[in-house]
Amino acid sequence: MSRNKTTRTKSTLGKMMKRNRRMPLFVIAKTNRRVVQNRERRSWRSQKLKMRSQKRHRLN
Repeated sequence: MSRNKTTRTKSTLGKMMKRNRRMPLFVIAKTNRRVVQNRERRSWRSQKLKMRSQKRHRLN
């Protein structure tokens, strides 16, 4: 990914970072361990984010 990111790209990456957390312990305790895993969890190696490419084609 490029070093210079647009605001839209940075906000999307920030949202994905927040989403990629474990399930909070109070949720596990409240549901008596019925809900243990976060279904939105993602590994950086195996599952890539589907971001639009930053390359722009110029018409000369």
